[in-house]
Amino acid sequence: MEQIIKKYIPMTETTYYTLLALKEERHGYAIMQFVRELTENRIHMGTGTLYTMLGRLVEDALIEVVSNENGKKVYRLTPMGDEILKMELERLRKQLRNGEEIYGTDHS
Repeated sequence: MEQIIKKYIPMTETTYYTLLALKEERHGYAIMQFVRELTENRIHMGTGTLYTMLGRLVEDALIEVVSNENGKKVYRLTPMGDEILKMELERLRKQLRNGEEIYGTDHS
């Protein structure tokens, strides 16, 4: 587990949003749509980037394939993936708190 933590914390934005997307079972295209909508079109993942990342996340047991219907693999977060995502959320909360301590909460 320690090696996985070192590999994924801090997390890239694309990994973070992909793991968030997989709190529910989704196939690749649905992941891309979810991330694009959640980030208000700020993050657009290409298929090459996404499928390379999905393969790595499966290999590292952060996500798993739950079905393969009509050539579409459906993925979901594993318990370890959920734990890593929660660690990243806590890291981001601390980072935000530090920024607010310096700049205040109105960011002016």
